[in-house]
Amino acid sequence: MREDQFKRHLIRQAQIEPGHRVLDLGCGTATLTILIKQTHPQSEVVGLDGDPKVLAIARAKAAKAGVAITLDHGMAFQMPYPENTFDRVLSSLVLHHLTTETKQHALREVFRVLGPGGELHVVDFGKPHTVWARFVSRIMLGFEQVADNIKGVLPTMFHQAGFDRVAETARYATVFGTLSLYQGQKPG
Repeated sequence: MREDQFKRHLIRQAQIEPGHRVLDLGCGTATLTILIKQTHPQSEVVGLDGDPKVLAIARAKAAKAGVAITLDHGMAFQMPYPENTFDRVLSSLVLHHLTTETKQHALREVFRVLGPGGELHVVDFGKPHTVWARFVSRIMLGFEQVADNIKGVLPTMFHQAGFDRVAETARYATVFGTLSLYQGQKPG
């Protein structure tokens, strides 16, 4: 999947600065969360995930890596943070697990927790751009969760949630289909 490559690209794209508060939405076992902190040690990094068992693994990985990150239990569509909490929200391979309605709720929540001028940076499955990706996407279109991604409607959903400067910034071809990097900004 070229995971290390696209996650590092996502972090570079986010242009995290010292003192930024960064949320890894759907952090799973905290691979991206830890990498953000290692790359930007002067930032405050928080991971959020809905699975307590996965978070236990994430805490052990963070301890082994020797990084000071916060790992919180919560759902993308109902985050336990006040408005304007974060400067950046990053998310890797999470949105394709959500139904259309849940994606919409999650994007509105991201907008709510970002401060003015804050940015959302996402890597997830996108519209296919190769023959192989188009072939694989035919199979995936039957699943509601990933259909929005494959149809290329994530940028529209970002706009509908209130984001400006929405763009697909890069693509990676994988055996599972096209991975796209997206960004959007909360108006300042």
